[in-house]
Amino acid sequence: MNDDLALLRDYARRNSEEAFATLVSRHVNLVYSVALRQVRDPQLAEEITQAVFIVLARKANSLGPNTILPGWLCRTARYASANALTIQRRRQQREQEAHMQTILNKPTTDETWTQIAPLLDGAMEKLGQKDHDALVLRFFENKNFTEVGAALGASGDAAKMRVSRALEKLRKFFGKRGVSSTTAIIAGTISANSVQAAPVSLAKSVTAVAIAKGAAASISTLTLINGALKIMVWTKLKTAIVVGLVAITATGIVTVTIRAAKTPNRFSKSTLPGYATPEASVKSMIEAAGNGDFEKVLAGVTPEEMNRLKNMMQGKSDDEISNAERMWAKAMADYKVTQKDIISDNEVHVHIHATPSVDALHSGKAVLILRKIGDEWKFDGAM
Repeated sequence: MNDDLALLRDYARRNSEEAFATLVSRHVNLVYSVALRQVRDPQLAEEITQAVFIVLARKANSLGPNTILPGWLCRTARYASANALTIQRRRQQREQEAHMQTILNKPTTDETWTQIAPLLDGAMEKLGQKDHDALVLRFFENKNFTEVGAALGASGDAAKMRVSRALEKLRKFFGKRGVSSTTAIIAGTISANSVQAAPVSLAKSVTAVAIAKGAAASISTLTLINGALKIMVWTKLKTAIVVGLVAITATGIVTVTIRAAKTPNRFSKSTLPGYATPEASVKSMIEAAGNGDFEKVLAGVTPEEMNRLKNMMQGKSDDEISNAERMWAKAMADYKVTQKDIISDNEVHVHIHATPSVDALHSGKAVLILRKIGDEWKFDGAM
């Protein structure tokens, strides 16, 4: 892994085309495969691959010494792919699954892979960074546990345990979406199928355009680059805000970030939709938070979640609590329900997606847990 960074530093210091070409050749299949799974279009996947390596060339000087480059490339490929899908309105999962077998370069009869391929990158996105990078190194890059551990700054045994736990998280993720399998089968299937061969000429064309940092790239490629860079900024900002809120909870110190979140109210002052359905409950909670009404927020949650929220806000003033609620609701204001998993008669998981915007600090995807208490559905945390 250090060799990747050595090559990147060589390119950054001396503008070494040979060093950058080596990096592209080494990782182009990985990036192309992530993009292909996302967009199901080989030509668009090539353009995304080009965009990712242009971003790498631009950021060659700023990547830290602990960067796991394959993991970083996977995340950046997902950012660029998400932006491409938004631009081209390719959001219908049925269409993506229907075209899966005809678009992938190498047809497969592996039933498990056919089931998990459309879900794999979404599952990877849910993992923490170290779990994500461990799986990329182990199964996408086919590194042994000693190599994985060395890259993550841990022993081979620790890497094996981390990979095992991460695989279990994937198994649960797939299981909730109707794919029943074992961690061993999932591991073998991902290792055998996750990286497809990129077109032979792609590495050469990517290297040429990326070294010029996109100067000769098409308008559509530049749009993908800008979109991916924005998502990277939003992701870092969201992480910083979460860390800040954790610090606030632990120390009782309220920062300027929360006070600065005051904005004109965008939520209805009328009666809340109620709690008769999971969707109505989610809407009621977000509208109550948007109005800064903590008591009404608590009215829509389970007793366990109520205690957690009260403990989190203990010691804070009414204004501080209202501002924190509004900040969260502001990011969810334009949310859409994308999926609903019926776990049982008394438990439903509602998948929501809030479109990223300049103003939204907590934008993105979330899975909300709703439980039925009596005749009402109440919020019981997020996955």
